Amino acid sequence: MNTDYQPDGQRYERMSYRRCGRSGLMLPALSLGLWQNFGSVDNYHTATDMIRYAFDHGITHFDLANNYGPLPGSAEENFGRILRENFCGYRDEMIVSSKAGHEMWAGPYGGNSSRKNLMASIDQSLKRTGLGYFDIFYSHRYDGVTPVEETMQALIDIIRQGKALYVGISKYPPEQARIAYRILAEAHVPCLVSQYRYSMFERTVEEETLALATAVGSGFVAFSPLAQGLLTDKYLNGIPEGSRAARPTGFLQRSQVTPEKIEKARRLNSIALRRGQTLAQMALAWVLKDERVTSVIIGASSVGQLEDNLKALGGLSFTAEELEEIDCILNSAL
Repeated sequence: MNTDYQPDGQRYERMSYRRCGRSGLMLPALSLGLWQNFGSVDNYHTATDMIRYAFDHGITHFDLANNYGPLPGSAEENFGRILRENFCGYRDEMIVSSKAGHEMWAGPYGGNSSRKNLMASIDQSLKRTGLGYFDIFYSHRYDGVTPVEETMQALIDIIRQGKALYVGISKYPPEQARIAYRILAEAHVPCLVSQYRYSMFERTVEEETLALATAVGSGFVAFSPLAQGLLTDKYLNGIPEGSRAARPTGFLQRSQVTPEKIEKARRLNSIALRRGQTLAQMALAWVLKDERVTSVIIGASSVGQLEDNLKALGGLSFTAEELEEIDCILNSAL
């Protein structure tokens, strides 16, 4: 245990919290995702510093999945170790979420939405983190094969076994989401939260998903609000050496950093500067402007980056003129 660290007593005054759907649970406007930069290949001390800083600034929700790393599973292991070494006695002040459904182990049972996968996954994840339960456990995806009824029954049983307090779905198409919401509601285990990709550059959820989640009383958590870095100042002048898009592998491919996206980011950056914000801060504020959004998951590779993102909370309001100008940029064909 690290006896030197004591959480800041003013931490909750630095964050705004939003009610998660029709539940009693409040989530911070910004949550910390451990998708990248918290695995076994990353600097453990930097990861520790980021989680400490997040908690000291009112971030109480930490978002994991069984396959986060790399190596897969190592983000959960590191997070569990950080909790034991720094946060003994503070577990009840945290919301810890995890997920299962993407590829995790070899063979036919290690990466789908089956009951077999979810039941094995949550036991493995609890062991890696050293936790007795997760606050939220998600079906990470609809795999296109497993009946939604089977996946939802697994989530219901996970709740009844005491392995999670709430359940959620992530990236489900609207048709399957409707089925999931109905099954969970009928079992008196309502879907607490729906997690989807949402940013200025990815607005598909506006077509149906956001309204559907709101109608059934599910909270909404947005991930990738900065479009893997495209909505930061990093790519305003092309692809820099050492950046995520410059790597031969990864989720942001060089082909995605198009001249059109760069030009739109530059024009958006001009609006952000007029608002006294960085492009990243404005992009986060833009997602949070919708009251149906409960929380936005941010990633970080340093305390400095986390500090910069948190400043978005100081400028969440937009004028009608700003929103119109942003929409014109996003909808333009360059």
